[in-house]
Amino acid sequence: MKVLLAGANGYIGTRLIPVLLEKGHNVVCLVRDKRRFHEQSDFSDRVSLIKGDLLREKDIEDFPKDIDAAYYLVHSMSQAPDFAELEALSAHNFIQKLDKTNCKQVIFLSGIVNDSNLSKHLLSRKHVEDVLREGKAPVTVLRASIIIGSGSSSFEIIRDLTEKLPLMTVPKWVKTRCQPIGIRDVLGYLEGVALNEQAMGKTFDIGGPDVLSFKEMMLRYAKVRGLKRHIVTIPFLSPKLSSYWLYFVTSVNYSLANSLVESMKNETIMRDHAIDDAVPRNCLTYEESLELAFEKIEQNSIVSSWKDALNGGYLKSEFMDQIKVPQNGTLEYKVKLPFEVDSEKVEKNIWAIGGDRGWYYWDWIWSIRGFLDKLFGGVGSRRGRTSGNNIEPGDVIDFWRVLLADKLNKRLLLYAEMKLPGEAWLEFKIIERKGKKFLSQIATFRPNGLWGRAYWYMMWPFHLFIFNGMAKQIVQFEDTRNTNPGK
Repeated sequence: MKVLLAGANGYIGTRLIPVLLEKGHNVVCLVRDKRRFHEQSDFSDRVSLIKGDLLREKDIEDFPKDIDAAYYLVHSMSQAPDFAELEALSAHNFIQKLDKTNCKQVIFLSGIVNDSNLSKHLLSRKHVEDVLREGKAPVTVLRASIIIGSGSSSFEIIRDLTEKLPLMTVPKWVKTRCQPIGIRDVLGYLEGVALNEQAMGKTFDIGGPDVLSFKEMMLRYAKVRGLKRHIVTIPFLSPKLSSYWLYFVTSVNYSLANSLVESMKNETIMRDHAIDDAVPRNCLTYEESLELAFEKIEQNSIVSSWKDALNGGYLKSEFMDQIKVPQNGTLEYKVKLPFEVDSEKVEKNIWAIGGDRGWYYWDWIWSIRGFLDKLFGGVGSRRGRTSGNNIEPGDVIDFWRVLLADKLNKRLLLYAEMKLPGEAWLEFKIIERKGKKFLSQIATFRPNGLWGRAYWYMMWPFHLFIFNGMAKQIVQFEDTRNTNPGK
């Protein structure tokens, strides 16, 4: 079977590809940037790629005529005023192209919408379902509640809250009930409905065996982790205050926090179990899904993470266009440090930077910078990193985005996503020449106007200590810690 996958670089899409390949399907991926897919995917040579931005129909390459089934896994958690219109346009353009093929089925992963007074994002998901049904191919919709898996936004929020706060004062939405489902079961259903006669043109709710409130999910998480946690509900916290609370306590940005809080007013519980007839499956319990997530974390085998999605979700320009560091109109701070230790050791230290490892020198300064970034509406530094020992283009490292992770040439290039009066890049490279070895570390800043230049020169004294100290520690650092990646 030939399968088209839109949203191949997303959290679900990245995990679905190997499932489809294992079943022997021929997979065609629709991506906005082939560079990112090739760089981050270890199965890029086993799939074919189509380039296209679904917001610009003219820019989308033609789909193969012989497509059998198409997965539409494109979502946005943006808070832009017109996000619903953009999501609808994206789905419309997808169907316009798909109608020129022989596709027999469209499969869409949506959200459970059985509650009244739906949030804007759940209403948008429902509207996308209707747009997809305007096409020729019958549409199969899988509506899920909270998805639990290593790297999922719901799991990471529960993890952040429960691990960090022994006593939590929480908003009233923690009493809202949902039916969480493990990522493994979501993937099983997505694969199971493909060209399944019992699923053609139908809509199914999917969920695990447990119906829980958010408060119960946090307490069960604490039980699995062997933690004692106390939760006190404060009924008068408004949605806006709740969003700020979630934003400052967890690693999510404000846009995502606002979207999640708004959606958490709705109960997301399965209305029926018709999916059992189409795809019989014994789903994991909530606690089993947690255990599986921690197993992946401890093995450093997290396949994808919500944090690695672009800040604006799908509706954002190609970030890899920043891979060429500009030469004109920029300010630089360079460190070129000779060293005699094994290059492999230095390279490993570079590849482990950020997250639990930290930034090697004056970590408290980095933490303050992350807090200030959060204070002014930025991403902050709590996002950490998906894997402790691997980096791919597109990954997040605290408030940086990985643009290039070139092990062959020993070069790592990061792009700043913090609030700045300009743009910033941070590059690490090991240079070996004429029997000598150097660590090259370059901070590049392209200022916006006078304030941008003033900011750079105000920060220059800190750069003097931080970047020189960081380079020395990268060369000298010995990893003797025995950390638990689950914490």
